[in-house]
Amino acid sequence: MLNQTDLSRIDLNLLVLFEAVFAERHVGRAAKRLHVSASAVSHGLGRLRDLLHDPLFLRHPKGVVPTSRAESLAAPIAAILAQTRSVIAGAEAFDPATAHRRFMLGAPDGASAVLLPPLLASIRRKAQGIDLGLRNLVGNFDEALRQLDERQLDVAVIPYATPPARFTSRELYPEDFVLVMRKGHALGPRPSLKRYCAALHVVVSMSGDPHGNVDRVLAEQRLARRVVLTVPNFMLGLAVVAQSDLVAAMPRTFVAMHRARFGVTQAELPLALVNLPIYAITPRAANDDLGLAWLLEQLTETAQATYGAPRRR
Repeated sequence: MLNQTDLSRIDLNLLVLFEAVFAERHVGRAAKRLHVSASAVSHGLGRLRDLLHDPLFLRHPKGVVPTSRAESLAAPIAAILAQTRSVIAGAEAFDPATAHRRFMLGAPDGASAVLLPPLLASIRRKAQGIDLGLRNLVGNFDEALRQLDERQLDVAVIPYATPPARFTSRELYPEDFVLVMRKGHALGPRPSLKRYCAALHVVVSMSGDPHGNVDRVLAEQRLARRVVLTVPNFMLGLAVVAQSDLVAAMPRTFVAMHRARFGVTQAELPLALVNLPIYAITPRAANDDLGLAWLLEQLTETAQATYGAPRRR
């Protein structure tokens, strides 16, 4: 991207600025993220445009949109910054008791609602200067990998066992699915496959697509179900199930934690689904980041201490 003589003209903060504007799609929000003024961001963008010979970001009613050149630069710049951060993090000791840092996690709420409460409690005891952000991830986990590449996420907590080689993964806890319904539902505690298919279903789908793993398994048996509602997260799905005759397939550990609060009951699904263990995935380039390594240990310890044997029934 740059020859050796160009490097003498480069302020690394310009790449950090690019990363922030690309992530936020808004000059004001990028300024807030970087703790600088909006005019400073605008001035920095001007320098970047001159340097890279492209407008990079075009004005839009809701902020800015990246040009095709900016889209193509996003991944290389993210890689440069990831490597730089790794070098710096590796050179500096990380002390959780005194560190001040914000980590961004991505997870479907079926996993975040399980891990986040005990994780947050643990971090507040050990590292009061550490803050967390959370992005909801459902369905298209390739998008999670893109966000990891671009350092929009530090860790993705998702059921993705074998990501590409540029990532590392560690299993946090095993997971499978159960059938959830309101108490007193006509299906009862041991529904047959026929009655299950005849029920009305709610499916968690960020895109609104009503077809999921259950439908693929049913199709193999030349069966189908009727999905009358899709919702964007499991917590909303649980609330809908609690107040209707709809039923849903949901993660067992998530249901075990929240069923009493919503007044729902669970039953074993009358069909076999593939188990989906939950993994913590990070960019391999971030392996030398001692702060991120510490966070991964907290995630692992939280999962093992609280849900070390989630398959017990």
